[in-house]
Amino acid sequence: MKVFDRIAVVGCKATTLFLLDNLNLPYPVRFLVTIAPEAGQKHDVADYLDLKSAAEARGIQVYQARYYSLKHPDDLAFIHSLQIDIAFVMGWQRLIPAEVLESLSIGAFGMHGSSMNLPLGRGRSPMNWSIIEGRQAFYTNLFRYDPGVDSGDIVDTFKFQITGRDSAETMHFKNTLAMKYLIERNIEGLVRNKFSLTKQDNSLEPTYYPKRTPHDGLIHWGQEVHVLERFIRAVTRPFSGAFTFSGSQMLRIWDAQAFDVHDFGYEKWPAGTVVAVFESGKFLVKCFGGLLLVNASEADFSVEKGMRFGNNALEIKYFERNELGFFDIPEGLEG
Repeated sequence: MKVFDRIAVVGCKATTLFLLDNLNLPYPVRFLVTIAPEAGQKHDVADYLDLKSAAEARGIQVYQARYYSLKHPDDLAFIHSLQIDIAFVMGWQRLIPAEVLESLSIGAFGMHGSSMNLPLGRGRSPMNWSIIEGRQAFYTNLFRYDPGVDSGDIVDTFKFQITGRDSAETMHFKNTLAMKYLIERNIEGLVRNKFSLTKQDNSLEPTYYPKRTPHDGLIHWGQEVHVLERFIRAVTRPFSGAFTFSGSQMLRIWDAQAFDVHDFGYEKWPAGTVVAVFESGKFLVKCFGGLLLVNASEADFSVEKGMRFGNNALEIKYFERNELGFFDIPEGLEG
């Protein structure tokens, strides 16, 4: 039986390197398709990592694409010349062009998940949105790419928990481990082209999460304290973090928690006001529904009691919700 073992990984993030270092396969990864640092900076890729030297040190041939889209003729020609059988896509926030997919003997396989499972929750930033929405479970799917948006047939699925302490970072950890596990569990079938595919449930209308940008990390202090806590966890590292202003000076919050539903005598203080600063540098902010303890923050000024945070006249973006109050919207109904 023929073995299709010319394996490539496509990615440009720290999660890509983790996959390269931790995949336990009987077949070597031969190729890495990635982008150079200037392209990572141009496209503002969160958690971008220059993987060239690390991959080459592991004996992996590296191709740095000219375009992040992989649509430049030089990119298409070179990728085609590699005669790749299987590509695993990890840490690559773009579609894979049909011209690339057609050049692969078996196919390109990536992961996409959501708290409701596909076809619900396609689109951008599903792990971030799941924390924001207060979800408690996440389904990671290993699927074969087609030219659509997260519409490919599914090879296998892994479900994991979203805890009250999970953040954007820990969700990345869990999702990467799930991808590793799913690849290892299915590799023998993939390299022998003896695997089954399950179509996404066509009885459900697909929904799509919208794109998030660094600007969307602006804190709205009119929200309830537990909503704010989830929001801060959802946009922390490796993303750009939640931020607010004291006057025109920005403060970025990396870690916070709902401290207590009781206000400890600060009931009449306006929401968004610092009511206490501790010796450690941590501080409490009065919110609707209780107090928020800020554990880690970054600013060019000292936070003081009585300081009131605001948005410095920046507009807070409001995302459309579906009929259940969540942020995944049927295609064509965005905006």
